[in-house]
Amino acid sequence: MNTLAPPRPTPSTGCHVCRIRLPMGAAAAAEARRQLRAAIDARDVHVDHDVAVLLTSDLVTNAVRHEAGETVTLVITCSPGQLRVEVHGTSTPPAQTGPPTDAEIWPGLILVATLSDEWGFYRIPAGKVVFFTLFSALSSLHPEVPCTLRFPAR
Repeated sequence: MNTLAPPRPTPSTGCHVCRIRLPMGAAAAAEARRQLRAAIDARDVHVDHDVAVLLTSDLVTNAVRHEAGETVTLVITCSPGQLRVEVHGTSTPPAQTGPPTDAEIWPGLILVATLSDEWGFYRIPAGKVVFFTLFSALSSLHPEVPCTLRFPAR
């Protein structure tokens, strides 16, 4: 499901939020992947780790390419049944009034749109947030056939 409205996780028992400021540059995506792996492992979130890492890297790389500021903020929310990753930046998204069509999906977000259970963006006073959500294979919200993506070892 693609969405523009931010279905924010509600704080509940078992909800854990990590906020990490990433300096702009080539090392930002690697640090984001490291932080995500640590959060998933610490909270034993049952999502496809490869997909979560790939999508996080994609969001952060896009932010580094398109942001004018010195940092972006990575927010990782682990809660029972889902993982949500947000990248907060200072640029503004293109004006849209409805859900994006295939032609309107920003080229760097094709993987996010294809592999996540939910994704979207919303405006904040300082710019915008782009996010994705993956539901746990153990969650009743997860589709019957989980998405798996495997890359050959290098």
